[in-house]
Amino acid sequence: MRILIVEDDTLLAAGITGYLKQAGYAVDHAQNGEQADSWLAHEHYDLAILDLGLPKLDGTEVLRKLRRRGQSLPVLILTARDALQDRVAGLDLGADDYLIKPVALAELEARIRALIRRGQSGGNPQISHGPLLLDSSAKRVWLNDVPLELPAREWSVLEFLLPRAGRIVSKEQILQSLCSWDEEISTNAVEAYISRLRAKLEPAGVHIRTVRGLGYLLEKPNHEIRP
Repeated sequence: MRILIVEDDTLLAAGITGYLKQAGYAVDHAQNGEQADSWLAHEHYDLAILDLGLPKLDGTEVLRKLRRRGQSLPVLILTARDALQDRVAGLDLGADDYLIKPVALAELEARIRALIRRGQSGGNPQISHGPLLLDSSAKRVWLNDVPLELPAREWSVLEFLLPRAGRIVSKEQILQSLCSWDEEISTNAVEAYISRLRAKLEPAGVHIRTVRGLGYLLEKPNHEIRP
C-alpha cells in the first residue's frame, strides 16, 4: 500500500512518514503542490494525505486537478484550516475525509484504514484465495483458518499479488508497491520475499510461479491466466 504525504512542514511529515512506515505502508513525501501534482499524475498511489496551505500550488488546486484527471484514489485532507467553509469546500472538491491539525497519529492511521475499506469492492477488505484469506484493513492473513504471521515486506508482497491472481506481474511493479523514493530495495530483495512466501504457502497448495523474463504469477485455484 503506497501513500503520498503532501506537507510543507518537514518535521510533521517526517513524524507521519515514520509512523506509517512502521505500520507497513510505503510512503512518499512531496513538499509543495507542484511536486505533488506531478507525482500524482505520473505515479501510482493508493491514498494521498493532503495539506491545503502549500507553496507553489495550493492543496485545493492539487485536489481539483486530481479529480479533473479522473483519478479516484482516496484523499484525506490534513490541515490547520478549521473553518466550516474550508471543510465544506474540501469535501465538495472531492476529498474523502478532512482532519484538523494537530491529530493523533493513531487516529490518522484509523482514518486511513477506513478509507481503504471504503475503497474496496463492496466495502469488503477481505480477499480469499483457496485456503488463503487476507484482511487488508486488519493487516492479518489466515491459511487454512490458522493465523499466518508475516513480516511487513512479505505481507505487502502478498497484498499486492492477491488482487492480481492469474496475472503476470513484474519485479519492478512489486518493487514500486513496496518502497518509497527515498528507500532502496533491489530486485534481489523481491526474489527473497517471493522465496519466503513460497516456503510458507506452497505446502497448502498456494503457488507463486516464476515466468522467465516477465515476472511472477500467483496461480488462481483453477490455474486460469489473464493477460
